[in-house]
Amino acid sequence: MFEYPVNTFLFFYLFPLKQGFFYFYIMKKSDFNYFLPENLIAQVPLPQRTASRLLMMNRQTGTLKDGQFTDFIDLISPNDLLVFNNTKVIAARLFGTKSTGGRIEILIERVLNDKEALAHIRSSKSPKAGAIIGLDKHYTCEVLGREDDLFHLSFNVEKSIFDMLADIGHIPLPPYIQREDEESDLTRYQTVFAMESGAVAAPTAGLHFDDDVLERIAAKGVERAFVTLHVGSGTFQPVRVEDLSEHIMHKEYFSVSQETVDAVKATRKRGGRVIAIGTTVVRSLESASRSGILEASCGDTNLFIVPSYEFKSVDAMLTNFHLPESTLLMLVSAFSSYDYVMSAYQHAIEKQYRFFSYGDAMTIGL
Repeated sequence: MFEYPVNTFLFFYLFPLKQGFFYFYIMKKSDFNYFLPENLIAQVPLPQRTASRLLMMNRQTGTLKDGQFTDFIDLISPNDLLVFNNTKVIAARLFGTKSTGGRIEILIERVLNDKEALAHIRSSKSPKAGAIIGLDKHYTCEVLGREDDLFHLSFNVEKSIFDMLADIGHIPLPPYIQREDEESDLTRYQTVFAMESGAVAAPTAGLHFDDDVLERIAAKGVERAFVTLHVGSGTFQPVRVEDLSEHIMHKEYFSVSQETVDAVKATRKRGGRVIAIGTTVVRSLESASRSGILEASCGDTNLFIVPSYEFKSVDAMLTNFHLPESTLLMLVSAFSSYDYVMSAYQHAIEKQYRFFSYGDAMTIGL
């Protein structure tokens, strides 16, 4: 596991003054707050993946341009490399009953092996070790114990937990989507290139791509590479402390293959740009660059990227719009400029862009 102590980075920002001087400002959680009208939170996907709007921001100047997602194709060149997260969202939400008859909700956080998993449990009273929980279609699970905030569960399945989830599980929609999951979410809350099962939230920047756009990108001569980062439910957890140096970042499993490392190096050699499709790709590549050089890596990462972080492996990115005071908004602000990003968000609100997982996208650095 790749642990990053909170004092690895300095949580300050340089604000410009007149006559070319700057002053230091220690950044706080509240600096990343903004007001978002509820009607701008996308509750359902658009009929077509590529129908989203695209806000294009210059990384150096903050200049903004409004467009459509398909404009993304014109922003990239044959020398560039697009890096995608190929994680696959699992139907991780289960509903069951305790032996007392009480209702219980389970959210699988991490599958440990064919029969065991770590999970969040929502119930009027937390079950104790040894408790048996009844699930749909005669499945059951036993509580083996607890690991911090998670419950260690063992499921009575013939083959694997993944088979059971495919049979009775529900797609774990984000908490800001105020509706029950639907059958269409099985495909729309999933990228078309998803391969590695394990995420409980989608890498949302990738949701805008369909097969036609990917074919057009390939026809242009732009290469692709993949990383895996299994997005956990912690991505939706708010930062609870005002002092960012006290924030404990959630851990997520990631993997960067030697093939992807080689593709990045080849891109650098030919003068192209490494373009991360989403914040999860940024965290994966930067976690694998902890030595200063990108290396094949896998394990858990708790990398917390804030303004003043020095990026090592990413030149540009595509991302969705993120929650106020979230670690993802802090990462995006670190990639360009806090002022530019917050101004871009205000512009997006004024122009009625759709926000969050099923919302619109923005580019930085293209």
